[in-house]
Amino acid sequence: MDDYMFCSYVEDCKCVAEPTSYLEILNYSDPSFNTLEDHRFRLDELPDEFGNFLHRRGAFAPPKLQEGVKLVNGLRLIVQLNANHNDTFSPRFISLTHPNYEDMVRTMRLPFRAIEGTSVVGPFFWSAFDQSDDDPHLQIIFRKSDVRKKGKTRGWELMLSHSFQTGITTGFAKGTPSSDMTDSIKHLKACAAQVMHPLLLPTIILSHDLSGRNDEKQRDAREWLRGLEHAISMRNEILEEESRYIKEEMVDLDQINRDLVECHSQVLWKRPQAYQEIVASIGRSMESFWGMAGSDEKYGGRKGEVSKLHRSILARLDFYQAKLKGVESYAHTTLERLSIQRAALYNIIAQKESKLGLTMAGEQRRLAHAAKRDSTSMKTISLLGAIFLPATFLASVFSMTFFNFQVGGNDDNNSNSAPPTPTVSSDLWIYFVITIPLTAIIVLAWLWWNRRREGLFAQEDAEIEKGIDEMEAEIMAKMRKRTLSKARTWDTGH
Repeated sequence: MDDYMFCSYVEDCKCVAEPTSYLEILNYSDPSFNTLEDHRFRLDELPDEFGNFLHRRGAFAPPKLQEGVKLVNGLRLIVQLNANHNDTFSPRFISLTHPNYEDMVRTMRLPFRAIEGTSVVGPFFWSAFDQSDDDPHLQIIFRKSDVRKKGKTRGWELMLSHSFQTGITTGFAKGTPSSDMTDSIKHLKACAAQVMHPLLLPTIILSHDLSGRNDEKQRDAREWLRGLEHAISMRNEILEEESRYIKEEMVDLDQINRDLVECHSQVLWKRPQAYQEIVASIGRSMESFWGMAGSDEKYGGRKGEVSKLHRSILARLDFYQAKLKGVESYAHTTLERLSIQRAALYNIIAQKESKLGLTMAGEQRRLAHAAKRDSTSMKTISLLGAIFLPATFLASVFSMTFFNFQVGGNDDNNSNSAPPTPTVSSDLWIYFVITIPLTAIIVLAWLWWNRRREGLFAQEDAEIEKGIDEMEAEIMAKMRKRTLSKARTWDTGH
């Protein structure tokens, strides 16, 4: 079943090219023969070099040892450091050709199930014994794959297989530049004499992944949270670097909202619960290894060193468990405080929305009054036009006597008489003397009345604005007194 599933998944995967190298550490009963080699494969010049390393032939054939010297333990890794292809950790992608990948897994007896884990996310650890009764191998899969960032996948992967007969651990390790795989391999080389333990490299990778940066991020998030608390609750002890939340004596709600989201995501970075399960899984794998470790002869009479290393790794795992519990408690407190600040921010936003509603209500009321005034003005103009129109009225009256268009009219009996000539009365000036003053009096009276009315309107607007401001101030004071009053929420005397 496993063989069929493995072949099916390999055929379904796409290949991406990554620089590939090897790391070989061999420890002998005589330490002077110990070797550590780390070189990059020259597949363009020596296409068979990869297969020669897997099958230990050619330049990679086991050396001839002197009498009495024997191989005690070792580590043989295919390594891909700083993998930079965009899809190198995407689901159903492998970074070797199909023949090379299949040959590597079968020859090194790596876990077939690793190919099924290309889609797992977050930290993942699995270990079990293969089905061989003659030479059981402890197989390990340790992987972490994150979501894409700037178009590239990130993470690291480790496959190991430990032979209890030969004491040699074989495997495949890959990591992107954002991972700690390069530092972990460097650390492994410094511990070359201790590669007899198959959980050494997984523990080193875990140590780098749970470095002090994780604790520092939690501390930074807590400091970030304090600044947000000061800004949201308007505490007096706002520091200079926290003044970015205050603009023109107003709280920048957009900046606070963005920082709340960023702070929350930073607290959730490398959640301790997932790593606690990883530590527990490595502990169970340690028990499985030690149960199969066997007699002292397997380790060249140095099982005491293996036992010492085993206890050291167990102690380190206990240390990480205690550390992760502290981080979990610390992060939980930070998340609870973030929830409180988010609720307070929503309250402030609700207050701002209420203020906006009051402002809109005031504007609508002012618009209604303005419309009423315009209506009154139109009524006034219509009334003036309908009632007075003095020039038209006077013209209609005086037109009966001041103008005569019939003087010298036609005489039917005298065809040679002159045509009629219109005449204008010498009293026409009376029309202008009466019309102009009367019109001026009416216009001036209307201007005086309109200015007086505008003054009344301005006074009315001021009273409306004052009422809106007073109502807003009263509402804000009551809401702040209920939610953010220092005297009622904490003791400022300490």
